[in-house]
Amino acid sequence: MNLAWILLFLPLVIAAVNQLGLKKTGLAPYVSSASALATFMLAVLLLGKTGTAHFAWATIGDFSVNVGIKLDQLSTGMMIVVTGVGLLVHLFSLAYMKEDEAKSRYFTGLSLFMFSMTGIVLADNFAMTFMFWELVGLSSYLLIGHWYQKDSAADAAKKAFLCNRVGDFGFLVGILMLWGITGHLAFDSMKEGLTNSAAAANPAIFGGVLSAAVLCIFCGAIGKSAQLPLHVWLPDAMEGPTPVSALIHAATMVAAGVYMLFRLQLSLGVDVFSGLTASTVIAWTGAITSLVAALMATQQDDIKKILAYSTLSQLGYMVMAVGLVAGEAGMFHLFTHAWFKALLFLGSGAVIYACHHEQDIWKMGGLLRKMPITGATFFIGFLALIAFPGTSGFFSKEQILEAAHAKQPILFWIAASVAVLTPFYMTRLFVVAFLGKNRSENSSHAHEVGPLMFGPLIILGVLALIAGFPFVANKLAPAYQQPEHLIHVGFVSIVSVVALLIGTISGFVLYAGKDKDPVFIPLFKNRFYVDGIYDNFLVRYFQDAFAAIVSFFDEFIINGLIVGGMSRAAESFGNLFRKVQSGSLQGYAFAFGLGVILVVYFTVFSR
Repeated sequence: MNLAWILLFLPLVIAAVNQLGLKKTGLAPYVSSASALATFMLAVLLLGKTGTAHFAWATIGDFSVNVGIKLDQLSTGMMIVVTGVGLLVHLFSLAYMKEDEAKSRYFTGLSLFMFSMTGIVLADNFAMTFMFWELVGLSSYLLIGHWYQKDSAADAAKKAFLCNRVGDFGFLVGILMLWGITGHLAFDSMKEGLTNSAAAANPAIFGGVLSAAVLCIFCGAIGKSAQLPLHVWLPDAMEGPTPVSALIHAATMVAAGVYMLFRLQLSLGVDVFSGLTASTVIAWTGAITSLVAALMATQQDDIKKILAYSTLSQLGYMVMAVGLVAGEAGMFHLFTHAWFKALLFLGSGAVIYACHHEQDIWKMGGLLRKMPITGATFFIGFLALIAFPGTSGFFSKEQILEAAHAKQPILFWIAASVAVLTPFYMTRLFVVAFLGKNRSENSSHAHEVGPLMFGPLIILGVLALIAGFPFVANKLAPAYQQPEHLIHVGFVSIVSVVALLIGTISGFVLYAGKDKDPVFIPLFKNRFYVDGIYDNFLVRYFQDAFAAIVSFFDEFIINGLIVGGMSRAAESFGNLFRKVQSGSLQGYAFAFGLGVILVVYFTVFSR
């Protein structure tokens, strides 16, 4: 447990040292990278260990809020994902951010993020989870807006922060409701709390209230894991540095919502969770998000935004699995997805770096010849994402499809539709960007990146290939349960392979040799107009109108009539007496005479 406490607080100490002492020395990137290596080594040492430890953070009477660590298969496996991807992102960033003037601030933000995410993974109660949940929101805000001089980056950071605050409000309400129902905030005590709850005497009411609490907690996952309708922040967050995209938006921050939901499912008990209406809502939200995001990805031209919508779609798979009470399948897909999506994002970063910060795939082309290592590793990530048989993504996606087929056939066919769209838009990306001819001056001068950048790509490429096999997953994957079959030829696998072939072949036929997109679907291109609806109605007509009303009330009612009116009345009253005290003898005589007259009047005539 001492190692676990060091693992938790080491990144915070490093972030403080960088900010307070090393900011101007140029050592911050190397110190942060060394700490990332140390946390990964600690995570390896803790793999498979179990135990709990906590201390009181705040005490009010008999109530105590604890900061506690819980080590089990789920948390130690997830720490391998967080620290492993984090280490590779740090190494990649040493080269990618080499010329950045604020790289010390950037690496300080990375260390703060690692501390925040570690706290979520190791937390043994909801109070601690919420504290670190908010710290993840802060650190992601700082990293997304790293290039805050650009309006688009600053706006993206604010958008991510605000969308997550909306979800986190529901999350906090859900935590308080669950505490009221069970009497506990610690995960290990919730089953007992449910059993002893006085509300359990009325099953109809109890189930409804518990479902409401779970749905409120799910709001937090909707924000962090970018599910509909709070998905809009994730694609815009690509304005941050590409390694940030790999760390936050592929493997860790967005996966926190799925991790938290599965932890909740284990805490309440699978039987209880499966009987809740909330589980159906969660499953359908994930399925619809997965389908909508995949449709939007088919019409995006920015290489990072294609991958961002792919992340949305894959997260929808994971959320759907948790809603189907197949959380092990969802967590297994989270594990495999972390490696190949980090690979794809870092690969896109290498491409952007080599193409002088060009991100439009239609201004690339022929990159496989010019960047063979990056191209080959990106192709491996592409195969894993489209669930090519034998890659890690195939094994984890098959488990989700099988769970959907067994429990909700409609959701299975939605997931199968996504299995067609994923190879379609990824084939489009690979064919346009890596094959064919050069389409711009930037891509014509592209060349292979250095070993500090392609080294992490090779490591992630190997993991993208082998992470799904039991000899790796049994040791590293959080909450992994080996299926009875590794590759089983049945209805689900046949549908999966057919979907893969349809999507890949159609993508290749449509886009091979093309210089511009032959398909134009405005609905998908404009992201179902959701962003426009939010900007034009929610922001302009609600937020701005409400702000205008508040401004009017402040300026004209409070300042103009109440505060300003009283101020002007006092000023006028003072002016009246100031004129009496003017120093003029004639004025004093007039006031004296007026006073005598009033005294005589009230003395004589008031009787």
